[in-house]
Amino acid sequence: MYAVVESGGKQYKVAVGQTVDVELLGVEEGGTVEFDRVLMVANDGDVRIGRPTVDGARVSATVVGHGRAPKVLVFKYQAKKRYRRKLGHRQGYTRLRIDEITV
Repeated sequence: MYAVVESGGKQYKVAVGQTVDVELLGVEEGGTVEFDRVLMVANDGDVRIGRPTVDGARVSATVVGHGRAPKVLVFKYQAKKRYRRKLGHRQGYTRLRIDEITV
């Protein structure tokens, strides 16, 4: 059984017991998160697709921890203008363990 959920403007395919990194959520480590934006649920050939979401479907997960992704360098440059800018960015994320998919 798996589901497709939406979090932080992105879609994730999740299954029970799986660990997934999503956009940073304001939940303490060890807390629980429930996703009600379930776009699709598949269970042994029975596929339910939402319009836009599946009615009554929920995915619950436990927060394992928070972290930051590797640094992404952004370099802006204009030839012959003495213009150079170097920026770095590290995106925060929340690591979740999927506990239950309810249809």
